[in-house]
Amino acid sequence: MGSAAIGAFVAHLVFWVLVVYGYIAGELSIRGCIIAIALWALGLFALPYLPYTPPFGTYLAILDIGLVFLIFKGDVRLT
Repeated sequence: MGSAAIGAFVAHLVFWVLVVYGYIAGELSIRGCIIAIALWALGLFALPYLPYTPPFGTYLAILDIGLVFLIFKGDVRLT
C-alpha cells in the first residue's frame, strides 16, 4: 500500500466522520448530508469515465476541505 492509497483512505475516513459530525453538531441538515453524499457518489461513479480527471482520493480531499469550511466556519487551527 503506497502513500497515495493511504492518503485516499484517510480522505475517505475523514469524509464520513465530517458528515456524521456535521449532522450531530447541527451544522449540516439532512439536505446538506444528502448533497455531500450525492457529490461523493457522483465522483465515485463519474470520475472513471471522464478524461483528464484527478484520482478519486484527490476529489474526496477537496470535498473534505469544503465540509471543513462549512462545519467549522473556516479553517481548523492546528496550534
